[in-house]
Amino acid sequence: MTLGLINANPVVHAKKERIARTEDPHADDAVDPLELSVLSEESITVDDKLGRILITFTPTIQHCSMATVIGLCLRVKLKHYFPPHYKVDIKVSPGSHANEESVNKQLNDKERVAAALENPNLRQLVDECLYSNEL
Repeated sequence: MTLGLINANPVVHAKKERIARTEDPHADDAVDPLELSVLSEESITVDDKLGRILITFTPTIQHCSMATVIGLCLRVKLKHYFPPHYKVDIKVSPGSHANEESVNKQLNDKERVAAALENPNLRQLVDECLYSNEL
């Protein structure tokens, strides 16, 4: 067994580049989540030594029905940029959503996330939010 690097020449992206340019399902154009104050660079923590990522986002309204979709989009997007051993936690900012505890639980439960992404309609929505400009 070799103890060397898995990828000797990794591609390194700035935090902002990793999640920028996500589709807003309610808008006609792609938007940068940082422009909407849904995300800030301070709300993204990457610990490469421990292999952990924490994203805290703020829905635009307290009763945002798209909070779980936003979280799923973030999770799917991060999956493409980080090796599978990274643990990703995605949460809504404290006090920013009426169902904060429920949303956080849904976004960080592997079985719930897998089930959500197996739903063809939800998966299509996530894919449209993330990839419509790349097609």
